[in-house]
Amino acid sequence: MAAPVVDAEYLKEIEKARRDLRALISSKNCAPIMLRLAWHDAGTYDAKKKTGGPNGSISNEEELKHSANNGLKIAVDLCEEVKAKYPKITYADLYQLAGVVAVEVTGGPTIDFVPGRKDSSESPEEGRLPDAKQGSLHLRDVFYRMGLTNKDIVALSGGHTLGRAHQDRSGFDGPWTSNPLKFDNSYFKELLKGDSQGLLKLPTDKVLVEDPEFCRYVELYAKDEDAFFEDYAASHKKLSELGFTPQTKGSARLVQSVFGMIVVVAALLLSFLYED
Repeated sequence: MAAPVVDAEYLKEIEKARRDLRALISSKNCAPIMLRLAWHDAGTYDAKKKTGGPNGSISNEEELKHSANNGLKIAVDLCEEVKAKYPKITYADLYQLAGVVAVEVTGGPTIDFVPGRKDSSESPEEGRLPDAKQGSLHLRDVFYRMGLTNKDIVALSGGHTLGRAHQDRSGFDGPWTSNPLKFDNSYFKELLKGDSQGLLKLPTDKVLVEDPEFCRYVELYAKDEDAFFEDYAASHKKLSELGFTPQTKGSARLVQSVFGMIVVVAALLLSFLYED
């Protein structure tokens, strides 16, 4: 599918959608599942194959049926309310915008969002997303495949400060923090405490403390929320733009100029052809 034309009208639609998403997410308390939707659409990227990534393919019924995406139809359906009002916006942009807004309305950092992603009707094979039952080698395999780093792994894992696991979706149950609707650094504080009654720690959470390369970031983020917010915003932006090259203002002006020149040349040719 073709990339959208990111002109003034498209940008205006994005801002309207952002406002509607703020209201929707706040009223429905659905920030965690919106963040999960954005992550799961983007997290299938393969940097070598140049496939997967934030391209809206998670809206495909085939991909929604992947076991890692259990429950995400709820988020897809909620986004349809916004998509119906702003049909020009691609699903790829809409889902990533929803993830950005989900972080912001729950008290997290402001994440730079650049629109222009194109949708894809092709879904990647199942198995590209992290398996919560695995360890550090698996995490590195998944994130390195996307072109991300150890710091990205830990910073993005901090997104578990929002929400909870559901038995019928993942086989696990419970929240990671005592306030699952507030985006802060409590996830990392809880990791360093060890097991806490009523709070969840997945094998992929525990390994962040057990692995020395990961743990140094856990310790940093637990004591310095500003450092976590800064790194999280950068890592989230990277994740949301995997395989996507944002259109620069300069390139947009160039396209408009070239189009303008084509129109002028065509007009001159027509006037020449129809001269007496």
